[in-house]
This record gives sequence, C-alpha cells and structure tokens, in this order.
Amino acid sequence: MRLRDYTPRGYNARHILILIVPMIVFVIAMTLFFFNTHVEQVNTRLSRSFASELALADSRRLADPAGWEAYSDDVRKHGLMDVRFSTDEALRAPPPGRPCCKQLHDELAGALRRPFSYAFQPATDAVEVRVSDPKGTLVARIDRKRVVIVTAPQFIVWSIGFSLLLLATSYAFLRNQVRSMIQLANAADAFGRGEDLPNYKPSGAREVRQAAHSVIRMRNRIRRFIDQRTAMLAGVSHDLRTPLTRLKLELALLPPGSDMKAAKDDIAEMERMLDGYLAFARGEEAEPAVDTDLSELAREAVGHLGERVQLEIDAPSTIVMRVRPLALKRAVSNLANNAADYGGRVRIRVTRDAVSGSILIEDDGPGIPENQHEDAFRPFSRLDAARNQNVSGVGLGLTIARDAARAHGGDVTLGRSDLGGLRATIRLPFGAAPARESD
Repeated sequence: MRLRDYTPRGYNARHILILIVPMIVFVIAMTLFFFNTHVEQVNTRLSRSFASELALADSRRLADPAGWEAYSDDVRKHGLMDVRFSTDEALRAPPPGRPCCKQLHDELAGALRRPFSYAFQPATDAVEVRVSDPKGTLVARIDRKRVVIVTAPQFIVWSIGFSLLLLATSYAFLRNQVRSMIQLANAADAFGRGEDLPNYKPSGAREVRQAAHSVIRMRNRIRRFIDQRTAMLAGVSHDLRTPLTRLKLELALLPPGSDMKAAKDDIAEMERMLDGYLAFARGEEAEPAVDTDLSELAREAVGHLGERVQLEIDAPSTIVMRVRPLALKRAVSNLANNAADYGGRVRIRVTRDAVSGSILIEDDGPGIPENQHEDAFRPFSRLDAARNQNVSGVGLGLTIARDAARAHGGDVTLGRSDLGGLRATIRLPFGAAPARESD
C-alpha cells in the first residue's frame, strides 16, 4: 500500500490537494485554538466583570434600600446595565441541557451564591439575569456584547472566505503553468513524430520556458543531423548505383553463357540490398503527415500478396489518423512480406480502441521464439535457420517497421498468432489528431 495509490495523478490536482489539505488543517486548528483559548478566556473575563457589577448592585440594594433608586438610575445613565428590583416577577425556568454560556453561568454562581436565572433576548440582543430575593426579584439587562464575543463566528467565516479566495487565486495561476507544460509535452510529442509546430512559442515559468527552448534546440540538432545524413546517403546511392548500372549494361552486351544468369541474379540481389540499406538509413522523415484511412492504407500495402499466399483482410471500419502514409505503408508491406515469406496463409486485421489504432499481421509459419522477439528488431538480424532458409533479405524489415511506428509515437510488438505462426502488431496512438470512425 502506497500513498501515491490514493492521490491524484495529475500535477494540477496534486497541487490543489497540497493547498487544500494544509489549509483545512490550518483553519480547523486555528478555530479550535481560537475558541478554546482566546474566546473562552475573554468570555470568562467579560462574564466575571458583569457578575461583579451585578453582585455589587445587589449588595448596595441590601445595604441602602433608600438610595437604591438613585443608584440604579446612575448605573443605567452610565450605560453599565439596566437594573431594577421587582416584586411581581419570578425566576425563569432554566432551558434544558447544557447552559448556553458556561462562563456566564459559572461566574454568576460564584458571585451571587443565590438562585438565579438568565436568558438571551434576540429581539433586543440583550442578556437578562434574574436573582431571587425573599422580597422579590432583582432583574438586570445588559448588552450581549458585554458578556460574550459576538464576532467570533464572523472571524471563522472571514478565515474560510480568505482561504477560498487564496485557493481560487492559486488555481488560476497554476492552470496557466500547467497549460504551458501540456503545450510543451504536446510539442515534444509532435517533434518526436517529425511534425513541425510553427506557431508554438515557449510560455509559462522560467524553468518551463528553459525546457521548451532545450527541446526546440534538440529538435533542430536532430533535424540538421537527418538532413546531413540524407544528403550523404543520396551521394552514396548515386556512387553505388552507377557501377551497378555499368555492370548490368556490360552483362547485357556479353554473349549468352552459363554464368550470365547467376551474375545477373547477384547484381539484382545487390540492388535489393542497397535499397534496403538506404530505406533503413533514410526513413521517411521528409514526408508530411496527412489524414489517412488506416484500413485503406493496409489494403493497398498488402494487396499484391494475394498472388503468393492465401490472404485474409479484416478491416470493417474507416479509421482516419494523421500519419505519414508512405512510411507506414512501407512498414505494413515489410511485415506482410515477411509473413508471406514464411507462411502460406496471411491475415491482416485493422482495429481501434479508445486511444490507438492497430494493424495486425499474422501468418501460419514457424514463428519466432518469445525469447528472440526483441532480437528480431535488431538491424541486419538473421534468426534461426528455420525462418531464413531460402529466403532473401538483409534483416531490416522489422527494424524499418518499428522505426516507422515509433516515429508516429507508437510501436511494433510480436506475439503468437492464432494461426500458429507469428503475429506482428503495429499500434499507433491517436495523439492530438482527432480520430473518426464510420461503419
């Protein structure tokens, strides 16, 4: 069990989680500390002050009944509290449950030491306290703000409000940063497929822009290397094809002989090998990517095999993807030709799922052992004699196919076919280009 198994995968969601969790913990801890210490202490002091004033008024009434009216008027005039003595009123029944203000209850009990009751009056926002006396009831009213802190809930509301504002501001800022990283990832993926993004401009934080410029410089260096290699191979191709052409011409001018056919076959094999080497080294980097029907491309790539083997094509849907058609057709053709070289029955299937399209090439030949699947993709690799007997080639078919698939952001994998032979699967992600399917 790992913590990351229970956390979001996206950077944006993780950052929001990093903001929310400490913020909630902070607000809860601050609220508990605020209410359990500051608010409780202030309420205790306010209640103690009011209880002392009420106890003093009660003692003055008992000590000087004649001057009570003047004293109560003076207290009311100075705004301390509204206090009077009534012979018609009695104590109120206490509300059930815990006292609404524990500090006030405890301070009144300690200061008066007589039966009393208190109640909050919402209409006047005042607290009324009644103290029992053998001759009547002492009634006192005081503003609730002098007994308890009334702004404590507002403090909590403001804290939550500012926290939400901070969270919204952080999310708006983070969204722009994440957008820059997503654009960089899309650009890097497009560069990897050989596509140009002329409108892409590095944006975002300094580190993101630095990474974007590094990707652009790397892409330019790779493009220069490919251009230099292509120019060099064009020269090599010209230099090698010229003597081969002269040899073919000289053989054509010679009188017929028993060795003529063998010599012509050797020259033809050399041309095929040269074409294979150049195709592997050159690739299809200069070819632009266009919207292509994957099913139609597969049919065109393998249509010529119907004369050699029993060919089955299962491509019921139209799957449009943005690919380099020549490079992909070469990859499908290489895999299909390999299947036809080693088997008498070849099946082509085109499928798709939510994120990718696939072309499967299967045969009923001897197959390749699972432990040699990766070895088969190495350039110039020739596997066991069972698969190479009387078969021409230079060992580049699978290598070229995998290079083409990986240039599109996909891959080629090998497996066991239901026909008994080898199954080669070209899987290509849809990427940024929208995929369309129709029946």
